[in-house]
Amino acid sequence: MTTPAARDPWAHLRQHTPARIALGRTGVSLPTRELLDFALAHAQARDAIHLPLDTEALCAQLQQQGWPAPPLLLHSLARDRHEYLLRPDLGRRLDADSLQRLAPWRAPDVTGPDLVLVLGDGLSALGIQQHGAALLGAIRRALDPAIRLGPLVVVRQARVAVADEVGECLGARAVAMVVGERPGLSSPDSVGIYLTHAPRVGCSDAQRNCISNVRPAGQDLDTAARRLAWLFGESRRLGLSGVGLKDHSGLPLTGLPAGTQAPRLG
Repeated sequence: MTTPAARDPWAHLRQHTPARIALGRTGVSLPTRELLDFALAHAQARDAIHLPLDTEALCAQLQQQGWPAPPLLLHSLARDRHEYLLRPDLGRRLDADSLQRLAPWRAPDVTGPDLVLVLGDGLSALGIQQHGAALLGAIRRALDPAIRLGPLVVVRQARVAVADEVGECLGARAVAMVVGERPGLSSPDSVGIYLTHAPRVGCSDAQRNCISNVRPAGQDLDTAARRLAWLFGESRRLGLSGVGLKDHSGLPLTGLPAGTQAPRLG
């Protein structure tokens, strides 16, 4: 005799979130569909971590947006993905070749750029591959045209703090790191933005402002770009970033209309 799946009385709450709630049960186990969905989400998260960033396709997308110059392609000290995952410290510093590529962009007698935008694969190259170029375009539209942007930078095997060294080498007043976030079981394509005032090697996470869960099913790209523009404006005014800079932009955390269910991946 087959035992029918028991209906969960909280099932109506699923229309408000992609989180795994109200899954129901069959006997003492999960329904087969929910178990398979979980296995798929787990596989998507693992794939997002190991997927290499296709910089050629990314550069082509950026060129279509009309950026004035191709991005500088740099690499962290982590030689490959295996080393990157085992040695987070190596992902926070640039290799010697990358430092040489940055050197011609820094003139000692010239004031550095107001802001440098850095794109890094992070823990989800999938997120950067799918949303990175579009997010950078949204950021450029949201920023004041009078802001002097430095060269666009793309870093492979990147952790957040590698942007500090990029900003320091370029003499930038601030750096914004757009990086793939650690995948969740419903968000393998999530992107984070980290703003750091006066970047230099050794900055702590307390000196950064983080805009998290940037993706179509989370905080939409245009809202995240406008939030970064607001935070950067306040950072310039106050001369700081991090715990001393609070987000009073009034922008929503998601662009989805109230009561709309975010689509479940897969």
